[in-house]
Amino acid sequence: MGQETDGRPQDQPPDLVAARSDPGGGSRSAKRAVTRHGELAAELIERMDRDQITRSEAAHRADLWSLVSEVDLDNTAWLSQIIDRQGWPRRSDVGKDAATAAWLLAQHADHDPDFQRRCLRLLAHAVDDGEAEPSHLAYLTDRVHRAEGRPQRYGTQFWYGPDGTGPLQPQPIEDPQHLDERRRSIGLGPFSEHASQLREQDEQRRH
Repeated sequence: MGQETDGRPQDQPPDLVAARSDPGGGSRSAKRAVTRHGELAAELIERMDRDQITRSEAAHRADLWSLVSEVDLDNTAWLSQIIDRQGWPRRSDVGKDAATAAWLLAQHADHDPDFQRRCLRLLAHAVDDGEAEPSHLAYLTDRVHRAEGRPQRYGTQFWYGPDGTGPLQPQPIEDPQHLDERRRSIGLGPFSEHASQLREQDEQRRH
C-alpha cells in the first residue's frame, strides 16, 4: 500500500489535531471527564492526548515514529481489554470527547486489522443507535478498506503515493462520481474542500 500519512492532520478530521496538541488542555479535559463520566472517560481522553502529542512531535522528527508505534500498541491492547469487558465506549456512557477518543485509538490500530474490523462493527452499531459520530464511521471504514486492499468509500485517507515520495493525494476511491453524495450522507463536506485543506496543511507543515 505504500506509506500512509499516518497521524498527520490529513489522517483524521482536521480540527482534532489542533484540539489535542496542547498537553495542558488535554489534562483539563480528562479532569472534567472523570468528574462527569468516570475514570474510563478520563483514561480515553488521556490516551487520545498522548496519541496526538506524540504524532505532532513525530511529524517534525522522523526518529520519533518508533515511539508512535509504541503508543499505538499500548492503546490497542488497552482498548481491546475495555471492549472485552464492557463493549464499545458509547457517547451516553463516556461523553462526546471520550467517544471520539475510542474511535481515534481504533483508527490508529493499523497493526491489528482484525481488531480494527471488530471496532468497525461495534462503531456501526453505536452510530445506528445515535451513540457515535457517523463521520467517525466513515474514517474507520476507509481505514479498514485500505488495509484490505480495497478502495476507500469516503475519500478520508491520503498518502504520498505507493513509494511514499509523490505529492499528497487520495488513496484509491470507489465510484468517485458519487463520492460527494456518500460524504454528504454521513455528514462530511465536499471532497474538493477537504483535499484543498489537507494539501494546505501539508504545505504549511513542510515549511
